[in-house]
Amino acid sequence: MFLVDRLLLTAAVLVLVGVASSKFSTRVGLPVLVLFLAVGLLAGEEGIGGIAFDNYALAHGFGTVALAFILFDGGLRTSRRSFRAVLGPAVGLATLGVVLTALVTGVAASCLLDIPMMHGLLIGSIIASTDAAAVFAVLRGRGVNLRKRLAATLEVESGSNDPMAVFLTVMILEFLTGGLTSGWAVGWFLFAQAVGGVVVGLVVGRAAVYAVNRVNLDAAGLYPILTAAAGMLAYGAAATLGGSGFLAVYLAGIVIGNERIVFKKGILVFHDGAAWLAQIAMFVLLGLLAFPSQLLEVAREGLLVAAVLIFVARPIAVALTLPWFGYSARELLFVSWVGLKGAVPIVLATYPLMFGIEGAPLVFNVVFFTVLVSAVLQGWTMPPIARALGLQVERAPEAPVSLEITSLKDVDGDIVEYTVSPDALAAGRHVRDLRLPDGVVIAMIARGPEIIPPRGSTHLQTGDHVFIVMRPAVRLLVDRVFRRSQEPLVTPAETEFPLRGDTTVLDLREFYDITLPEADEATLHDVLTARLGDEHLDIGARVRLGGIALVVRQIEEGRIEQAGLIINPSPGPGA
Repeated sequence: MFLVDRLLLTAAVLVLVGVASSKFSTRVGLPVLVLFLAVGLLAGEEGIGGIAFDNYALAHGFGTVALAFILFDGGLRTSRRSFRAVLGPAVGLATLGVVLTALVTGVAASCLLDIPMMHGLLIGSIIASTDAAAVFAVLRGRGVNLRKRLAATLEVESGSNDPMAVFLTVMILEFLTGGLTSGWAVGWFLFAQAVGGVVVGLVVGRAAVYAVNRVNLDAAGLYPILTAAAGMLAYGAAATLGGSGFLAVYLAGIVIGNERIVFKKGILVFHDGAAWLAQIAMFVLLGLLAFPSQLLEVAREGLLVAAVLIFVARPIAVALTLPWFGYSARELLFVSWVGLKGAVPIVLATYPLMFGIEGAPLVFNVVFFTVLVSAVLQGWTMPPIARALGLQVERAPEAPVSLEITSLKDVDGDIVEYTVSPDALAAGRHVRDLRLPDGVVIAMIARGPEIIPPRGSTHLQTGDHVFIVMRPAVRLLVDRVFRRSQEPLVTPAETEFPLRGDTTVLDLREFYDITLPEADEATLHDVLTARLGDEHLDIGARVRLGGIALVVRQIEEGRIEQAGLIINPSPGPGA
């Protein structure tokens, strides 16, 4: 029992030190992984902690579980729209880019370390992938906000390139141990990994969405556990069937995160905390495996391998995969530099030790040292390089408060927070002058540290955080009011939005870029009455006006109180 007490105490102290170091890393601009690894090194056998730990199997197992949690959380926060928009370039970097990086770095490692070519390629494969958590932790911590397309490319690449690194590493290990003996076996292995990961990830993700919204649990705390179990199921099922567990868990997270699910805010908060705990525990544990004296022994070779990786391999990979997708020279230069390494290489570096490969300790130490060099050099310089290249955009200020619907049922309502930008239609207007769809309610306005009660006379200012309760179906129109867009309003056919009957023709043009031939001061009541005539003024009566249709939805005392605005109406009767 005494041993258990000591273990709990040691674990708690290490996690607390890791949490505290994350705050320090934000201020100095270092990726948190560097400080977490440093905590592990200091706590290790050659550090002040004196903890002897050399269980590579345990470190590998724990690292795999931690990586699954981190990738699942990354998937939950990856927008499907961003994923689709940069799928081509990101997949190119995550596949061909990883192969090129591994090949160039592997050949250099073989020459620099004077080891067999397959051992050099093993090192190249292990350190070929980038780390999304490290990249964006540095950018957020230093206040750098990248252009959307560029940020999405880095995010999707970093979240999806780990499987290819795992493919290559396991393939080379199988070669070294006699497991793969033909090109056919290699091709089948890669095909099974990719297809298995994609299919299992998508199936488990869809099943998890269905289960979360249908299972009707009594305790809110069980929903995050259910989604976590779904993520682990995706990994385990894919790995058992011969697919990529890492790819499966990432895709399952994307599917779940982009759907309407019960208690979503709580689920995201839970997984954010779980991912942070996984990062802290994993990096500290991996730090315990390393010995500073052994790292110093490979410092010269490690610096040279890191130099080839950063200044040669990554730029070559970017130059051969991205120029065809319309990126500017400055963006290509930045992506070439943002090849920050993280947890995956160190976890993969335990594979040779577990397989009993000759020279495995050298491989582990070189990889560990290279990751440290990459994290320190690229992590510290990434923000100033982004600024120097002019690739950052102004970050929207965060609201000082939050508001959410906490429900264990699937409700047809959302609370959406908008930040009023200078060019938004809502900026400088009174609440009563906003022609929002009928039924949309402004629940709260936050202005700096103040909470402003929303009234008709409330004047919206630039920088205000406005929390709006609405049905998801009307969000497209509300977005037009708070997020200025020059794009025409495009919706699926027969999409209907409820508007108040006193909405004017001028309001439609100003807020939604919809033009009607009637006078600006004419209301929807006036338009419908004039077009239909009193004898046809009934609920459901429809008038077609070019690319839209207006429908009578509510009449009180002879006046139309609510009208439906239909975008892209289907062919049918109408005035």
